[in-house]
Amino acid sequence: MESVKFEELENKIKSLINEHELLKKKNHELVELLKSKGVELEEASNKIRGLNEERNIIRTRVDSLIDLLQDINVQ
Repeated sequence: MESVKFEELENKIKSLINEHELLKKKNHELVELLKSKGVELEEASNKIRGLNEERNIIRTRVDSLIDLLQDINVQ
């Protein structure tokens, strides 16, 4: 009788150890995925920042051209 209870306890402990190892592995995978997504986010932010700067430069040039056109006297 005691042997059966001991085996049940042993099986539960082994099961918990296996589950713990699986959770550690999954946690490691998720940490790596999070790092990867962080890098992707930083790259996207940099690209957006660059596009915004480019848009501002273009807007400034267009405004300058519009000002030049307004200075022209049309008869």
